[in-house]
Amino acid sequence: MTSSIEIKVPDIGGIADVEIIELLIKAGDTIELEQSLAVMESDKASMDLPSPAAGLVQTVHVKVGDKVSEGTLIATLAAAGQAVPAATAPAETVAEQPKVVVPEPESEKPAVQAAPVAQTVSPPVVEVESSAEGIIAHASPAIRRYARELGVDINTVNVGSGRKGRITKEDVKNHVKQIVATAQTQTAPVANAGGGSGIQPIPAVDFSKFGAVEEIALSKIKRLTGQHLSRVWLNLPMVTYHDEVDITEMEAFRVALNGEKGNEVKLTGLLFIMKALVATMQKFPTFNSSLSPNGDSLILKKFFHIGIAVDTPNGLVVPVIRDVDKKGLQELAVELGEKSAKARKGELTPADMQGGCMTISSLGGIGGTAFTPIVNAPEVAILGVTRSAMKPVWDGNAFIPRLMLPLDLTYDHRVIDGAEGARFMATLCAYLNDVRRLLL
Repeated sequence: MTSSIEIKVPDIGGIADVEIIELLIKAGDTIELEQSLAVMESDKASMDLPSPAAGLVQTVHVKVGDKVSEGTLIATLAAAGQAVPAATAPAETVAEQPKVVVPEPESEKPAVQAAPVAQTVSPPVVEVESSAEGIIAHASPAIRRYARELGVDINTVNVGSGRKGRITKEDVKNHVKQIVATAQTQTAPVANAGGGSGIQPIPAVDFSKFGAVEEIALSKIKRLTGQHLSRVWLNLPMVTYHDEVDITEMEAFRVALNGEKGNEVKLTGLLFIMKALVATMQKFPTFNSSLSPNGDSLILKKFFHIGIAVDTPNGLVVPVIRDVDKKGLQELAVELGEKSAKARKGELTPADMQGGCMTISSLGGIGGTAFTPIVNAPEVAILGVTRSAMKPVWDGNAFIPRLMLPLDLTYDHRVIDGAEGARFMATLCAYLNDVRRLLL
């Protein structure tokens, strides 16, 4: 005669309607004493449901998503050493895959007969159970929660170094390290572009089956720029602050200067922005810094070199204009024109693009109202500029037309906080609103 053991939800502190989020057994499984049967989760915590007995699972009475309370029937077992009647086994278990038992040395194999439930002195046989749902893991609720926080399927951790083969926190950590190492080996180009993040590549798609296609190789500049931006995107927590400044007076001054006789070099609004940016960086030295490689200190720079993003036929390049604080508008205009021409001809040297303190990316000649530039690391900030436009601005008595320039400041949030970023932008706008402040 076969005796059955009913496994019910024990006292769980009076909490009702706890959800089953993982079911670790199925009909036909052999389970051990204290083996986890399911994982339950309330609005405050996850909890494991250990088995109060060893035996063979006859019937599972719940499924994932069910709400259970104290006394809810979870499963019915046949006591260890007893056979399960064929009629109680679900039809789907007929095709169940065989167990894969980790082999032991010949001298240490236990006897063929099943050990009594009360016998606990002999070392247990560690089994890895395979099923349609995958490997069933033995882990506590805390370890399962830790694995979920890391994005790890606990059932893929097949090495348990804890008591009775249970999975520990170190086992999960080692599993993650193994995944990252494997991803870096198998997808080296992607891992290099992402700073060793181990992120899986985007699956390849054969677009030719949808219609005609043409494949064009990226230029070297675009490939290298893409790798650099990917590293920055994955390693820097970036914030972008948007604002706009009234440049009506600045533009009138610029036009007047260009209209003077003998002025062969035409001044652009970008030159005024460069001078205003340097004046602002002098008041906020954190923006003229780089984070040390170990992230423990800031490297403050005592020079002011500004990178200018230039659009070329081969891609985006950033020549650096050195010592902007020591040069006048005319001198800067000449140097900027020369380096922009070299950039478009592909004649820039590595030295022309090194040593920048902060970069300006201007889309003013194309259009737009705002965008989110990516920091040109190891710099800690970048200024985006888009097209100015005439807008009605309330002066307290009436709406008057003013020329408004949109600005976008992206910064590394590890170095610069939101309040400092806002103050930096306010100071920059004050300089551009009244360029006479640059003389103070």
